[in-house]
Parts: sequence; C-alpha cells; structure tokens
Amino acid sequence: MSKLLVVSPSPHIHSGNTIDKLMFDVLIALIPAFLVSLWMFGIGALYVTLVSVGFCVLTEWIIAKYLLKQPSTITNGSAVVTGVLLAFNVPTNIPFWILALGAIIAIGVGKMTFGGLGNNPFNPALVGRVFMLISFPVQMTSWPLPIVSRWDVGNFFNFGACSPEYIDTYTGATPLGMLKESAQSAADASSGASVESLSDMLSRGPSILDMLLGNMGGSMGEVASGALLLGFAYLLIRKVITWHIPVSIIFTTAIFTGILWWVHPDWYANPLYHVLAGGLLLGAIFMATDYVTSPMTTRGMLVFGVGTGIITVVIRVFGAYPEGVSFAILIMNAFVPLINTCFKPERFGSKLKQ
Repeated sequence: MSKLLVVSPSPHIHSGNTIDKLMFDVLIALIPAFLVSLWMFGIGALYVTLVSVGFCVLTEWIIAKYLLKQPSTITNGSAVVTGVLLAFNVPTNIPFWILALGAIIAIGVGKMTFGGLGNNPFNPALVGRVFMLISFPVQMTSWPLPIVSRWDVGNFFNFGACSPEYIDTYTGATPLGMLKESAQSAADASSGASVESLSDMLSRGPSILDMLLGNMGGSMGEVASGALLLGFAYLLIRKVITWHIPVSIIFTTAIFTGILWWVHPDWYANPLYHVLAGGLLLGAIFMATDYVTSPMTTRGMLVFGVGTGIITVVIRVFGAYPEGVSFAILIMNAFVPLINTCFKPERFGSKLKQ
C-alpha cells in the first residue's frame, strides 16, 4: 500500500478553540457587568442591549447575504459581542434610532466593509461609538443616574423611565466629566477667578467604592468596575486573552496620572480615580484585546498598551473630551501593522541548539 505525503497550510496543530467558543467566553465575562447595569439602570439596560445586538446581527446578515454573496457568519457570535460592547458604551436613555444607526455603522463600516471578521483594522464597536459621539454629542453625553441612587427602584420595569424625556431630570456628570470641569476651574483660577477646588468638586461625586460597585452616572461599561475585573479574571483563567495589553494600559495610565497628581494634587485626580472612572477597564479588557485589531507578539502587545495608555491620558487631561480610551484604541489599531512589522515572532528553526 503506497503512502501519500499530504502537504497542507498552517496551522498544523489545533488548540481546540473556535471563534464560537471564544465569543461565548467573552459574553460570559460580560455577564457580571451587565447584571450590575441592569440593577442600576433597570430594564433600560436590557432594552439598549437588545436593540444594539439585534441591529448588529441583522446588518451583518443582510450584508453577507445580499452584498457579499457569502455564507452567513452571524452564528459565530462576533456580531453579538460587537452589539453588547456597543451597548456598554452608550447611555441607557439614548434614542432608539441613534443606537440603531450606530450598530449599522459598527458592522457595516467597521467590519463588513473590509471583508468581515479577521479583516477589519479597527474595533467595530468603537467605530460605532465614536461615530455616535461625534455625530450626536448631546445624546451621547446625557448620562442617566442609577435608579438605585435616586431611590426610584419602582421604575425598574418602566420603559418610560428610561426615555430621554424622563431622564432629563435625572442626569448628572460622570466622574470624568467632573474632572474636565475641574480642569476648566483650574484654568479660571490661574486668571484670578474664585473657583471650587478639586477636592470639593470630587466630594460631590461618587467615591472610589461607588465606582467599584457602579453607583454613579455613566454608560453600562463605566458603572461596573468591580464586575469588569471579575470578567477580566475569567478571561485570564480561560486563556482567552493574556495580561499584557490590559495591564500595560492600566499601568501606563496610572503612572502618568500619578505623576500629574504628585506634581499638582490640587489640579489633578489620583491615579486610582482615573483607572476606575470612565471606560478604561472596559476598553483595556474587552476592546483593546481584540485578536484582529491588536498585535501578535507579547512585546508588540506591551507597546500597544503603553501607547494606548499615553494617548488616553493626553486626551483626558489636555483634550476637549473627558474620555479618551475609544480614540486611543482606534489610533493604536492603525499602528498595529507597523507594530507587527517591528516585533515579529521568531521564525521556526531560526535558532539551532549547538
């Protein structure tokens, strides 16, 4: 019996992981944060998530079937993950049509335009989020207060309580919004005007414990720092991601904001406040670690994380927007091909044992 030599392209050894399994693990890791958001914002959190996921899946199915003429890929779960992450980046009182448009842009422009999963250079959820932020800044920055903090738990199942008209009287500044307000006050103080100090301003906002537990205004992905860290631990245990990108982003942000705080504590908040406030943890754990839009090597991941952290701090402290994580990740996404070129993995057989 003749023996045949079969030659096939890599990979030759399969780990057993599939796209479906990886996406399912990401969704499991997001469950704690979703439950916290559901408790804090009521049924509106579920409504926003269902709308975002529904339009992401529908958009991918339509484009794949009628424009690209290829088999549907909605069963691999990537569109669902994009929808959930997009929902985590918007206020729970955002109008239906704006969220639907953001989901269409996220999938249609951020993903399917480049050929679908594996070909997109930018994180699709962030593409949708930045589009909505630039196009509809008022609706994207009207943050509802948690129903728990305003003792309005009776409105948990009230869809009307999550409408823009109802929420207008129950909105407040996010922690990062207060920092931006403080920065403006510092500028006024330098000109001799009498302004409120940073410590007094922050004392009116959420404490560190509130930020960990989610008792503050913001998006679904901002109000659940402790729950996001639980999801991070799950992803590490399951080996879905490695620590390099999230830790380097968080550490870099903490270092640079710590230096600013040490130099002038009356103008800048402490680094722990910066780490827990805003979407830093959501972006570092669930968005910057996207396989397609992040570097391949560990050294490249560290460079990616440090760059993201630096850009985040620059935008937060010196830019016009109170938050900079989304912009920072998208900017570093554009540098990924260059990072992969500079930090290539060792070729098999390049070093022979003597």
